[in-house]
Amino acid sequence: MIGEAAPDGPAAGPDAPKLHLDHVRLQQMWGAMLRIRRFEARCVELYQAQQIRGFLHLCDGQEAVAVGVAATLEPRDAIVATYREHGQALARGVPMKALMAEMLGRLEGCCRGRGGSMHVFDAATRFVGGNAIVGGGLPLAAGLAFADQRLGRGAVTACLFGEGATGEGVFHETLNLAALWRLPVLFVCENNLYSMGMPWAQADAQQEVWRKAQALGVPAEPVDGMDPVAVQAAAARAVTRIRAGAGPRFLECRTYRFRAHSMFDAQTYRTREEVEQWRAHDPVERLHRWLLDNHQADAATLARIEAEVDAEIAAAVAFAQSGTLEPVGDLERFVLAEGPDGNVGPAPATAAAIAPAEAEAGRAGPAEALAGSGASSPADAIPPRPGLAEAAPGATAADSASCRAPRVPA
Repeated sequence: MIGEAAPDGPAAGPDAPKLHLDHVRLQQMWGAMLRIRRFEARCVELYQAQQIRGFLHLCDGQEAVAVGVAATLEPRDAIVATYREHGQALARGVPMKALMAEMLGRLEGCCRGRGGSMHVFDAATRFVGGNAIVGGGLPLAAGLAFADQRLGRGAVTACLFGEGATGEGVFHETLNLAALWRLPVLFVCENNLYSMGMPWAQADAQQEVWRKAQALGVPAEPVDGMDPVAVQAAAARAVTRIRAGAGPRFLECRTYRFRAHSMFDAQTYRTREEVEQWRAHDPVERLHRWLLDNHQADAATLARIEAEVDAEIAAAVAFAQSGTLEPVGDLERFVLAEGPDGNVGPAPATAAAIAPAEAEAGRAGPAEALAGSGASSPADAIPPRPGLAEAAPGATAADSASCRAPRVPA
């Protein structure tokens, strides 16, 4: 049922805002999911025509998570995604033309064609990339949130990952630090029941992923990940608490992917009957039926939205196919950072300032350099992080000297 309560989870709490969605927003929500579904379907055709190369991981069936979470975020917020990130990028606002050009490896793509399907990045929307490493985005999200916290931006970082990532050590390390430092992170686990080809029931003794987060001190709840309204409601509750300074929150979105893990997956780990059973919960079709049955849209309105989506995809494909490949002479660009003047390395003023110190350090051996610093050990030679005590009233000189994160008052 659209908008039903989360299964078996803790209560939202008395301070949680109630979600109000009118028929216009519900229609937009359906259109956003359809946009993702049709975009990826076109990508399959392009992949089979060998116009998209490399790996291709589709989120067919999981669109409600991307759309529901993205609806709660503001432009100042960031998203860290996995390699199954096309839908998340579109929901976040990455332009479809730039995304399709990236899929085809064109210079006009959001990463100049260098990222492709698995490494989409867009600085303008703070979409901080797909990540091919399972769980690899978790510490990046914590780092982004830590920076936003220190700079007082009031931003939230949403980190999306699969249930397989919760078996990685970095999952526990990241959630521990996020809870300890009360980082503004929304952790979103897309539990689609299969860690690549491993059934979750055979992979982990704790089947309720949200309980793992609770064990690490992060408030968590399970959500129907096939229902975009339920996802948005849960994400809105979590983001409200995060912005209030209450620290990280965790959502386990229980969902399912209808297609294979990737284009090279024989899917021997599940049956066709299971997939068909889950298709009865298809978020795109289910919301479509609900809109019609509850008189929130008529057939003509939904047909118009569908036509607009198809036209946008056709324009994106034409844009990408007419794009250009990066010149071979530019392939070594961006290995090193470029300064504002286009030169590689630090700006001239910075280089002039650090050159004497580098020269002096080069003449002295490690022991001599340590002796010259007045430090008794290498750890003592690390300069204290400036401004810690001022940034957090609970911080002490010991915090600064050891480069620990500031204590955030309760």
